[in-house]
Order: sequence, then C-alpha cells, then structure tokens
Amino acid sequence: MAAAARSTGAAEITRRLASICGPSFARFAGAADEVAGRAARWVAVPGGPQATAEVLRLAARHDLTVVPRGAGTKIDWGAAPARVDIMLDTGRLAGIGHQPPGSPVVEIGAGTPLRAVQAVLERTGRRLPLDPPSPGATLGGVLAADEAGPLRHRHGTACEQLVGLRWLDADGELVGAGVGPAELSAGAAPVGLDVGRLLCGSQGGLGVLVSATVRAQAVPASRIWVSRPVWTPLEVHDLLRAVLAARLDPAAIELDLPATGVRPARPMDPALAAARAAHPSMAGRREAPARVGSGTLAVLLEGGPADVAERVDRLVTLFDGEASVDNAAPPWWRSYPFGPGDTALRIEVPITDLHAAVYALRDAAGAPVPVRGSAGLGVLHAALPGTLPAERVASILAAVRGVLLARRGRCVVVAAPPTVRRQIDVWGEAAVIPRLRAAKDHLDPHRRLAPGRLPGGL
Repeated sequence: MAAAARSTGAAEITRRLASICGPSFARFAGAADEVAGRAARWVAVPGGPQATAEVLRLAARHDLTVVPRGAGTKIDWGAAPARVDIMLDTGRLAGIGHQPPGSPVVEIGAGTPLRAVQAVLERTGRRLPLDPPSPGATLGGVLAADEAGPLRHRHGTACEQLVGLRWLDADGELVGAGVGPAELSAGAAPVGLDVGRLLCGSQGGLGVLVSATVRAQAVPASRIWVSRPVWTPLEVHDLLRAVLAARLDPAAIELDLPATGVRPARPMDPALAAARAAHPSMAGRREAPARVGSGTLAVLLEGGPADVAERVDRLVTLFDGEASVDNAAPPWWRSYPFGPGDTALRIEVPITDLHAAVYALRDAAGAPVPVRGSAGLGVLHAALPGTLPAERVASILAAVRGVLLARRGRCVVVAAPPTVRRQIDVWGEAAVIPRLRAAKDHLDPHRRLAPGRLPGGL
C-alpha cells in the first residue's frame, strides 16, 4: 500500500470511505474482490457522481489506485492491474434519464444493467441495438471493455453508437463530451467525442464512466434467423462472400465452429473440390475432415414482415437448400465459446482472410479450436484449454500473430488463468499505444486509475 495510506491507517481510510458512500457501502475487500487475479484492499460503492468524485479525490490525497467495477462480468478480462487499492463499484451510478416522448436517444447511468434498460424501452416499442454476450452486463462495463454482440454488424459497437458521454478523471473532475437528449433534439451535433471514445476498451484506465447517451430505435416488426451448416473455414469464406454480395442487408452474420464431432464424407462437385485445393490458403495443407454439427453460419434479417420474408427467400435460395429458418436465435447465438478458466482469444482480421486466421489457429494448436463470433466483420473469439501451460499458449500466440500481421489482423488474450496471464503478452502488437500513452498522460498523469490495464503496461 502507498506510504500516504500507511501513515493514515487502513481503518481511517475505511472510515473516510464510509463517510462518503455510507456505512453499508464501504468495506475492506473480500476474497472475491479481485481484478484479473489482483486482490483489492477496499470496496467503495458511491451513491452518485458527486460521491464518486469524492472517492477519487480521497484516493488522490493518499496516493491510492482505483479500479472501477460494474457487474463484474468481465472483471477478469485483459491485463492485471499493477495494484488495486480501491475497487470502485458503479452499481449505484444507475438509472435512465428522463426522455421526451419519441426521443431518438436515451441517457443511461454507467452502472445500469443493459437488460433493465431494454425492459424499460420495450414498453414503448423501442430498444438499444446492443446485445453483448455477458449476462447482466452494465452499460459502463460494456463500454469499458468495448464489448459487442451480433448486432454490431449493422449498428456498430456501443462506443460507435455514443452521442454523449460523462466521466470523472483521476482527480475527480467531471468531464463531458458530445451531447445529451435535449441538445440532440435541438439539432446540435456531437462534438468532442474523440477523447470520450478513448475510454472505450480502457478497462477503467482513463476515467470512471458516469453516464452515456446512446441511440434508441423502434423494435423491428420481424426478426428471422437463417442458418446453414458449414464444414470448413474455407467454405465459410465462400459463403460469406456470397451473402455480402447478395445485398441482403443483414443485421448480423455469426459463425459457430465447435471442435467436436466428425461427419461422414459427402460428395463434392469435382470442379469445386479442385478449386478449393488450389486456393492460396490451402498451400501445403490437407483439408481436415468435415465435422458433424460443428459448424453453423447464421444470418439475422430484421425489418418489416414482407421485406424480411422476401430477403429470407433469397437467402434460402443462395444457401442451396441447406438452410433452416427460425423465429428464434440458435442456442449458441450471443454467447462466447470460452468459459471460466479457459484462455480466451479475440481475433480481428479482414473478412477476406478470416479462414486463414482460423486455419492458422488450428495449425498452431495442433487441433480444431472452438471459434465463434461476428464472421461478417472478421471478429471472432476462440477458446484454448485453461490447462495449457503458459509456454504452449505463448507459442500458439506467436504463430497466429505472425500469420495475422501480414493480413492486417491481430490476436489479443481476452482472459486467461493468472499463471498463464503473468507469462504471456496479452496484447501483442498494439498500434494504439502512442495515442493511449498521450491520453493516459493527459487524463491520469499519476497513474492512479487501473495502472497496467492498458496495452503497453499503461
């Protein structure tokens, strides 16, 4: 603990936190109060922006570090902070701002669970076009982790949908960017969001989010999922090209490639087989056996009933009779392929090289690896067993990153067991480090907010 805090005394820090947050909302941290394996000293749950600012000022006076926490669904993502003195729980920074009737945007407290927001908006026939996979995620947590679900294909991430943002800097000063509902309805244009958007994906390392103003939209009258089995990454490549070329305006294109089951060989047109064998990604490789139930490409179409029905018919024809049509999402939709204890990877690559990335991962791991995500954008998640030693994970990462580097892609470690995380490079090459360093120097020059959570150990 910092020297200033030692001189004041742990009990005195606890008392001061309790006076700010209330006796029931400040305590010594327990065994479960960790951030990526790093234990906290105190937990504070301030009741509003002003109390949050006072916690940050207390931390500044005593040279204490602060790491924000929302619902905790992604608290183990990313790099471990160098130190966690105060875990700042944002659960009481919740609520939905007053909205004029028909307002196209809504202001939401950072600690508000997204499912609660959706339930409120649904009563007026609206929704946020956000569907992150983490159950119970708060808006602040989604922004801080830059998390997105299938709907990012059409609507972008939560960060890309921002029109306004409020946060507290390391000294407890309230900062605003963009506009709120009142200004937008008056015709104002968002300004200053470039700095605000740097907080997206920062894991609390640049500021403590207070609220965000995001766009709302009418709930689509019709939602239909069209799914097709797929057997190899190269087949996914061909289908993606066809779907995107058909101009079907999909709301989402998701891929699920588990790593189990083998299906009997099925006949393939000789010309197609020869073309696939000659594809550049197959150089020096024999295609692995196709796998039963291990592959699904699913497309979500949204809009008016007649329009959606017409596009569904076109897509079924394009899928050559192998499609299934459903009013509900596939069971794996909007979920990650990894679980607690796994080493979780995120791969981002141009969609033209998506199959090459999956093949590279398979080659490096020595076997098929569960892969799932937004194939239509080239953003996939993959799972490696948590039992793999750190040296093996490091070798897999090096091989995959070598392939992706030439294809303008990247692979980051989303989460990993602490013993693995400590010995690997979580981020790999990160071109944003100079910009993040400048932002950190400006917004948190004394490195009090989640130090070490950002790329480059910032």
